[in-house]
Amino acid sequence: MQNTVTVGEIKRRGMAAIEEGLRQGPLHIIKRNKSAAVILSEEDYQRLTGAQVPTVQGLTVMQWLLAQPATGTRDKIEIDTSLNKERDW
Repeated sequence: MQNTVTVGEIKRRGMAAIEEGLRQGPLHIIKRNKSAAVILSEEDYQRLTGAQVPTVQGLTVMQWLLAQPATGTRDKIEIDTSLNKERDW
């Protein structure tokens, strides 16, 4: 049986649902009862691509995200509009 999570669960629980699923291996995302995507751990991704992505041990996902430099130029309204479109799949 595949390790799965639904889009609805991700909307409700956010990153916690993804992190929990990844503990059991690659995570298949189910959208409208069909497989839509697969999320891999950083380790699995590096192994498959041969990429050498630097990692920082001991950070939570939120800490890592907050530590990233700001690169965007969009304002809040543009971001909210874009997010609403993305969430309507």
